[in-house]
This record gives sequence, C-alpha cells and structure tokens, in this order.
Amino acid sequence: MTIGNLMRLLSDGEVHSGEQLGEALGVSRAAVWKQLKKLDALGVELVAVKGRGYRLAYPLEPLDGAKIVERLPANARHLLSRLFIEDQLPSSNEYIRQRFAQGAGHGEVCFAELQTAGRGRRGRVWSTPWGQSLMLSLGWRFESGVNALEGLSLAVGVVVAQVLEQYGVSPKLKWPNDILLAEKGSELGKLAGILIEVTGDAAGPCEVVIGIGMNLSLPDSLRATIDQPVAALFDAKAGISRNQLAADMVSELLDMLAGFESEGFTPWRDEWNSRHAYAGLPIRIIQGERSSDAVAREVDESGNLWVTENDHSRRLSGGEISVRRRL
Repeated sequence: MTIGNLMRLLSDGEVHSGEQLGEALGVSRAAVWKQLKKLDALGVELVAVKGRGYRLAYPLEPLDGAKIVERLPANARHLLSRLFIEDQLPSSNEYIRQRFAQGAGHGEVCFAELQTAGRGRRGRVWSTPWGQSLMLSLGWRFESGVNALEGLSLAVGVVVAQVLEQYGVSPKLKWPNDILLAEKGSELGKLAGILIEVTGDAAGPCEVVIGIGMNLSLPDSLRATIDQPVAALFDAKAGISRNQLAADMVSELLDMLAGFESEGFTPWRDEWNSRHAYAGLPIRIIQGERSSDAVAREVDESGNLWVTENDHSRRLSGGEISVRRRL
C-alpha cells in the first residue's frame, strides 16, 4: 500500500472506515492506521468522524496522466514526449535530470504529488502536503548553448501568470523567478517559484530542466512554519481542476519553449514588465552577505533588472541575487 493509493481513496471527501480502506487496499486496519498517521505527519488534514471513520478536511483531485493528456491541444501533444505522474519523489527536477542522463528528457514532463527534497532557488526547501500543490519539471534541449537561455525564467513566469489569468486570478511577477498573489486584499505573498537548472556547454547543446512549484492549498499549520508571506491559489479562486490547470500549464510552456531558442526573451519583455510587482518601488538587493537599497525599474531584452541606486542606474543579472520590497 502506498500513500498515493490511500489518498486516491480519500480524495472524494467522503467518510471511509478503517475496515473499508483496508479491504480496498488489501491490508489490515492496523496498516491503514499507520498510513493515516503518516498522512498527518505530512501535513494532510484528516477529520475523524466518531464511529464512522476518516475523511479529508478538504476534498482534493489527484493528478491523472490520461486526463491531462486528453485536455492538451494537438500541438502540445506533438511537442510532449512523455508525461510522468509520481506519487512521491525526492525532486521532480532531479527525476528529469536523470532522464537526460539516460538519453531521454527532451519534451518530458514530470508531476509529483509530494516532494521530499524539493529545492527552490538559493538552496531553499519547497515543501507542501500531498496533492495540495502543483509541482512539475519539464526537460528541454537547446542547441544554441547557454547564451540562448537569457530571460528564460522570466518568460516561464509570464506563461504561468497568463495561465492563471485565464482563471480570473491576477498574479504579479517578482524578479527573477517568483509569482506573487494578493490574498483577500492583503499583501502580496509567494504563490509559486521557478527553478531552472542547466547542464551542457556555453556554446553548444545544453539540457534545461524547468521546475515550478505552486501552492494550491496551504493548511494553517504549514503557513505558521513559513518565514515569508505566502499565497495559495484555491484561497483566491476555489473550484479549479488540478488536472485542467496541469494541462494548461504544460500546453503553454511547451508552446513557449518551441519558439524561445529563435525568438529569445524579447517577445516576453513587455508582458513581464506589465506584471512587475515592484516597478518604481523601493527594494532591498541581497547578494550573499551584502545588501543595498534601490528603486526597481524595468527588465531589459536579456531579462536583467535595472535599478536606480544612489542616483545611478545599474543592471542586475541573475545568479545569486534576491530582491525584496522595502517598506
């Protein structure tokens, strides 16, 4: 019995007795109890109904590969090589990196219901309960080398924002790779993050893994452990199908990647600047142990962020730089 099998049985939001779950899974009630305790430890909120059994505090929709593929338009199906849905992985990015090492990887997408060693930028951990986020990694091979990737993380951010806007949500973009959302009129919180990992040659072919992690639901117990403002999509817009959202994300990302090598970031620049969370606002620039204050300006054709610092303009390039709103 896996956590995934148990979650799929509970995903309807109905009450299930330990006996019913055990029969369906072919295990004892004691084994079911152990798995339920694991779910609790993973941040999945369960409700015990006296004398009847257990149900999830909130219904969820498990990801289904067949449902995602059938919702893809024809051009996306052509660009998609393989789709993987994994119940649990250390890291979906690492999964696609291993696929590249095996001679595959290009045009492949991996979704993970739970990541045990998911990474954000600058080595941060990305952690959400089983089935309550959208975590995906997409592999793509570029023939022109690393220089062709300028601004790629920002273009990915635009694509994610455009998909969410189709659902009536209005996200903002934070340079270089975060998607922010205001919850119920409050301050902007981090909704999603992007992590791009590249292997290969500066001038020749390179392999890119694009990782995206998006909060869909965030239990209060988990929010309390996060040291920055965060947002969850379902708080802003309930009732969105996870499988439809997954299909929309895959379709639009593949479409963008198909043209990025020849077109670069330029077609995406104005779209990014129009969603710039901190345009014209005071920010703090953090680089290693050093920090400085500036005012954020626009991004250029290469995805660099221009700022005004001590009455002088300067350009911020990717790498280990972080910017924060200065209040």
